[in-house]
Amino acid sequence: MFLSVTVVAEDSTCYGTTSAGRLENGVKLPGSGPNFVSYGGVPDLVGRTYVHSTVRDVIVDAYQRLELDAPGKVFKYAETGYKEGGQFKPHKTHRNGLSVDFMVPVIDKNGKSVHLPTHALNKYGYNINFDKSGRYDIYQIDYEALGAHLVALHKSARKYGIRIWRVIFDPQLQPFLYKTSHGDYIKKNITVPAKRSWVRHDEHYHVDFTIECKPL
Repeated sequence: MFLSVTVVAEDSTCYGTTSAGRLENGVKLPGSGPNFVSYGGVPDLVGRTYVHSTVRDVIVDAYQRLELDAPGKVFKYAETGYKEGGQFKPHKTHRNGLSVDFMVPVIDKNGKSVHLPTHALNKYGYNINFDKSGRYDIYQIDYEALGAHLVALHKSARKYGIRIWRVIFDPQLQPFLYKTSHGDYIKKNITVPAKRSWVRHDEHYHVDFTIECKPL
């Protein structure tokens, strides 16, 4: 006979704010799932995909919801932060495990849900620029899928007892998001500032979660 021991990972602890903070016991997001992938293997290896443990649970739960609520759609997450938080260049935030970037879901010229190409040559997607309607090369932003993802994140956050503080997405493209079947829900429940951020946020949308953190 032998003793089977199950090791349970310790919960994360955040300190300070998204722009001036740190993280203890950060956890790595899974590299892929049935309907999602990371934005790149190299960023994964160098440790740029760590978050607070509760944020990880929310993100994974939301993707599971989307398997039912948005079947056939695929999604891709991007920058999150370091295992111990702290400064995360070139971002001004992402310092305490509560900030997550997601690449916009897209459809190709045939209307199929596909992953936006992200690799070293386009700075893992961050160098992509969509036009004023949300088109780039053969890709069009899938606003319905984007809306479904935001709704799923909001519902999953509530399930785990936290909130979405804000979602940063290009104000020029926001009207297309609000025209989707999820528009009214988003307007009622999620703060999406109408003022443009210091970078455009057209190829990705930035989500900040709210968790009670300890003083820095």
